[in-house]
Amino acid sequence: MAGLDPAQWDEIRALGHRMLDEMFDNISTVAQGPVWQPPPDAVRQQFAKAPLPKEGRPLEGLYAEFAESVRPYAVGNRHPRFMGWVHGGGTAQGMLADMLAAGLNANLGGRNHVPVDVERMVIRWAAEMFGFPVDASGLLVTGSSMANFIAIVTASRAMAGREIRQNGVAGQKLVGYAAETAHGCVARAFDMAGMGTQALRRVPVDADYRMDLSALRAMLAADRAQGLKPFVVVGTAGTVDTGSSDPLDQLADLAQAEGLWFHVDGAFGALACLSPIHAPALRGMERADSLAFDFHKWAQVPYDAGCVLVRDPALQAAAFAQTLDYLSREDRGLAASAPWFCDLGPDLSRGFRALKVWFALEGFGTQGLGQVVARCCEVAQHLAQRIERTPSLRLMAPVALNIVCFRVDVPGADDLDTLNAELVKDLQESGIAAPSTTRLGGKLVIRAAIVNHRTTEQDVDIMLDALLALVERRLVLS
Repeated sequence: MAGLDPAQWDEIRALGHRMLDEMFDNISTVAQGPVWQPPPDAVRQQFAKAPLPKEGRPLEGLYAEFAESVRPYAVGNRHPRFMGWVHGGGTAQGMLADMLAAGLNANLGGRNHVPVDVERMVIRWAAEMFGFPVDASGLLVTGSSMANFIAIVTASRAMAGREIRQNGVAGQKLVGYAAETAHGCVARAFDMAGMGTQALRRVPVDADYRMDLSALRAMLAADRAQGLKPFVVVGTAGTVDTGSSDPLDQLADLAQAEGLWFHVDGAFGALACLSPIHAPALRGMERADSLAFDFHKWAQVPYDAGCVLVRDPALQAAAFAQTLDYLSREDRGLAASAPWFCDLGPDLSRGFRALKVWFALEGFGTQGLGQVVARCCEVAQHLAQRIERTPSLRLMAPVALNIVCFRVDVPGADDLDTLNAELVKDLQESGIAAPSTTRLGGKLVIRAAIVNHRTTEQDVDIMLDALLALVERRLVLS
């Protein structure tokens, strides 16, 4: 065979089947092993000191190294007791979809081929899921960080005028607003868009960690009095710390009255709309001008699969489209099928993410994915109830969706922040479970995010029992 194709297809076929079988075995038994284990120094050094290869190496040897040195030391988010961050658990179906997409090697920047139509279908389905107009535009991206960036750029150019594409944002005096609980990628979007992080005003929150609308109104009035130009308000559906959601319906009213672009960061929480039980908490999200969310969280699509939706497709195209001779569109042939996705964001080269999203949405259905959301929230409520029944533990925030923030609070401990931080590291290194930490009201708390479709009440019980055993051990040793 010419080029880099294998000389013997039968050999690579046999190895490929073995890889597939062994990954199926690995996924199906993932709960039997540790959630995470620290990578040995020898493994780390193996990659840190590997020289640039000059000659090729057989694929079988590369796979053997992956199986021995990579697969056992992954982050662990496939495991049902991974609760540290908002990571989906992935699926075997999604793995197969990624394999098929890699085999096609399609570039989704544009042009006339059916993978483009698959992404258009997925975007249309997403618009319908969230109550957007069916002709809304959108784009599959790496994750909500990129989705929020695209939305903020679109908002700034729609509200300040398209001329800033040529002249820049200097002197525009643009400012936006998001709650103190908003994800850090929103501030980063302001940074990357050239406005600077100080152009994002952080609005105080109430006792339920929801944006304080009275404070927002006061900040808007103060900024306008100083000659600044408010252009966007960002509401959050499912905050990263506690899972709370801003009062989106009221924010939509305010944005409309104040002439602001209304953007919602729904990285994981937006998909709660698929659960009839939890959808009412997100009322108003369907009124947003733009929405950022991730399929790779609650929809369990393998990484990466974020998405941005924009209500008015003309505004997203106006923010990013270019006219270039070497990318001219035609009425037929391979350069047909405009508009192209490269006109809706910064990427020209784009992978076929839409295939695995299609397999998830049609393979499980919105009802099936909604049941995953509901079950995760039920498990979170079970964990919260156990915490409230345990004298040495204290619930630190209301459990709005699937995130439980709590704290070990034992008499006589000199430094509860340090104690809780060390306990989390002990628990992670034990391999039994992997929560994480955050800070609420200046106090370090343990944070358990129930996002994996494999997680059950038994898993959170195992996590909590192991944590309490570690508390006892530390108290004895002290």
